[in-house]
Amino acid sequence: MLIDIGLNLTSDAFGDDRQAVVARARDAGVEMMIITGTDVDHSRAGITQAQAYPGVLYSTVGIHPHHAGTATTDTLQILHRLAQTECVRALGECGLDYNRQFSSRREQLYCFERQLELAATLGMPVFLHQRDAHEDFVALLGRYRDRLPAAVAHCFTGGDDELAAYLDMDLHIGITGWICDERRGQALQRSVRNIPLDRLMLESDAPYLLPRDLRPRPKSGRNEPMYLPHICASVGAYMGCAPDVVAAATSATAMAFFQLSPAAAVPRL
Repeated sequence: MLIDIGLNLTSDAFGDDRQAVVARARDAGVEMMIITGTDVDHSRAGITQAQAYPGVLYSTVGIHPHHAGTATTDTLQILHRLAQTECVRALGECGLDYNRQFSSRREQLYCFERQLELAATLGMPVFLHQRDAHEDFVALLGRYRDRLPAAVAHCFTGGDDELAAYLDMDLHIGITGWICDERRGQALQRSVRNIPLDRLMLESDAPYLLPRDLRPRPKSGRNEPMYLPHICASVGAYMGCAPDVVAAATSATAMAFFQLSPAAAVPRL
């Protein structure tokens, strides 16, 4: 069994075949998936989709740093209500992104801190995003870390120094198909061996980050959670352990982190 902790199922890229995407994932051994919330509308949609597949799909609610500029007091109050829905298992995707700066740094820092406060109030894990903002990210997260039950660095792409800082903060680490990229993934390929198996989780980040070494490549160029076994095998190769060991460990870790129950999984039709 595999668990995909980061799937953008609300994306328009899945507008025509969401049911088939879920079916293909389960046929590939991906038994549970967490739908990522990136703003209020997508968080609501993720909840609706998760509720259609109890025990298979779960969701997060949050505001991605790209959308931080849209956050208001009302927005955060809505997130507070949505976060208490049974299928919601974490706050996020939240964090900082200084790469594209679709929202200003001030807006991002404000929105990130409000979501950390909310997660601390509700006693919920956080699903974190960081790109080109490591120092500010660590500094702000550090002020709340001891009030959060758990936290995962989503789509980790960094090297040893960044990894060490995150592990020192007791973060879990989410690995995507970035590790399959022979151009951009070299630092991650080296650092992944230093991630303890009980801190590691797997994610597709679909429809993004299609593994570059996947053969045959889908003509659409769209990633799907059914490719998570390929990511698992790559992680195992760079860690020096068998894929089934990675699968078992990451699934157990994800189930504990998101408080999932194997007994709740919906049987195949």
